[in-house]
Amino acid sequence: MNKQYNVDKMYTYLRGFLVGANMSESLKALQIAREKHAGQTRKEGTPYIVHPLSMACYAVALGIRDDNVIATVLLHDVVEDCGVMLSSLPVNDTIKTGIKYMTIAPLEGETKEETKRRYFQQLLDSKEAIICKALDRYDNLSTMAGVLKEEAIIKNINETDNLLLPVLKKAKEKWVELSNIMYILRFNIRSINDTLREEYITKKEVVADQSDEESYCTES
Repeated sequence: MNKQYNVDKMYTYLRGFLVGANMSESLKALQIAREKHAGQTRKEGTPYIVHPLSMACYAVALGIRDDNVIATVLLHDVVEDCGVMLSSLPVNDTIKTGIKYMTIAPLEGETKEETKRRYFQQLLDSKEAIICKALDRYDNLSTMAGVLKEEAIIKNINETDNLLLPVLKKAKEKWVELSNIMYILRFNIRSINDTLREEYITKKEVVADQSDEESYCTES
């Protein structure tokens, strides 16, 4: 589904909020993100900048007022997807660390599964990264239906259940001050994931079971 987004309106709203909240790092990040993602689109055809803008707006709606968190959210894909060197970003080291942990970087000799597990565990080393990842997955789960191939959707569903949700639970325990935010994010992510699981996995398993039963009855 190709939704229509008013990027300028989203940008203006978020910028106005950041100015009022005196979030200087996030203001820099907002401008950088808009410049670096210019011309990029997502699979459904929307401007790529909509993704970090949506994440940041949702963070604000949740009551997040941490300048480092919002800046990390806005810049989380510029290193991985825009060819930007992390060291060149004019933001503080806390934000750079959050972006670093949000970027998947395989180690020599690692299997894809080992890289993925290490990636999710390292999110617990950065408050900025774990919140960013939760917002990232929430937005991706909300928009992937009808866009990604079924195989990719099922992969995301299983990854969310097996890797992300357990890590978010640990984050809730590690950072007491994030307890309410993590509860809401985990609840919303689980709700969407359960809906996707019902649609893409459970229903098909039921149909397959019924088909097997019909075949068995025919043979007998």
